[in-house]
Amino acid sequence: MHAAPPIVIDATAIPAQVGGVGRYLEQLIPALDAEGVALVIACQRRDADWIAESAPHAVIHTVPAAVERTALRLLWEQTGLVRLARRHRAAVIHAPHYTMPLLAGRPVVVTLHDATFFSDPHLHSRLKRVFFRAWTRLSLRRAAACIVPSAATRDELVRFVGPRAAACHVAHHGVDGSAFHPPTADEVERARTLVGAPHWIAFLGTIEPRKNVPNLIRAVLAAQPELQGRYPDAALVLAGARGWDTEVDGLLAEAGDRVRVLGYVDRDDLPGLLGGALLVAYPSLGEGFGLPVVEAMACGAPVLTTRRLALPEVGGDAVAYAEPSTEGIRAALVALLDDEAARHELGQRGVARAARFTWSAAAAAHRAVYESVSRRGGSDGRS
Repeated sequence: MHAAPPIVIDATAIPAQVGGVGRYLEQLIPALDAEGVALVIACQRRDADWIAESAPHAVIHTVPAAVERTALRLLWEQTGLVRLARRHRAAVIHAPHYTMPLLAGRPVVVTLHDATFFSDPHLHSRLKRVFFRAWTRLSLRRAAACIVPSAATRDELVRFVGPRAAACHVAHHGVDGSAFHPPTADEVERARTLVGAPHWIAFLGTIEPRKNVPNLIRAVLAAQPELQGRYPDAALVLAGARGWDTEVDGLLAEAGDRVRVLGYVDRDDLPGLLGGALLVAYPSLGEGFGLPVVEAMACGAPVLTTRRLALPEVGGDAVAYAEPSTEGIRAALVALLDDEAARHELGQRGVARAARFTWSAAAAAHRAVYESVSRRGGSDGRS
């Protein structure tokens, strides 16, 4: 039994297909539990079993089914979450996805995942821009503390929102070493069967505008003359959620079997898919952290990404960089595919660098923030 007052974590925002905030909480919650943090987790009924299994010391509170609807979830956050925290005499509420209860009666910690709603507004719908900009500003003003996944995100928030954001606490995400590791020969062979080609360039992520997948497809098609000389059977493989980048559809029709869409890939197949690739391309236009980059590095894959926002903070000198234009990606792809020694070196560096990012370190950073705001006391926020 935990003697300390618990931390209430609102996990109700985890989507049905675990991604985004779901990936974050999927790893953070068990790491906090392993750190000995007393937890009360509010969640959708569909998530209760895996949360209970991964965090055996936590108290699990399932919310009504109607809370799955966004509007009702936000209403529950303002009312039901506050009552839950009061009932458990919580020390702190952790609101892990931009929004927060405004009259919590105790300190609230908010996670702000990225600043692209400010830096790259064209990558989001108007509704999302307005909603997340407003809540980012409000949370920076009202929360006892805000956590961001990178120094780059903190610095962008300072640039767009103001000096208050400089107080944000940086807690890098980690990589799950049990799921992402250099693959065995059997894992690579299984991935080869899954892909249906002997050689491939991999992309892993949701196909949304900021991932820049259309330019990646164009770059691979433009590189065909060079590929024909060295890897004539190489395909670009897109793995992950189909997302909402409608520009991709026409390009897929043009590409034929040179681009293969796998959709969601079983976690057991990811080491082979990533580590067995000629390279992993992640030409994003902006990331708050860039979890797919560190996961590919952990699998020993040579990674090609961009210098936008937090990606250099994650990749350092263990990845290759390209301009996010079609020509920039094409030139970098060709250079890497022509240099097997460079790809091997990047793969080795990537494994070593990825090992620096652990969820236990992330949990320790979160715990330090909880303890700090709990010691300061007070009710809701800074003002």
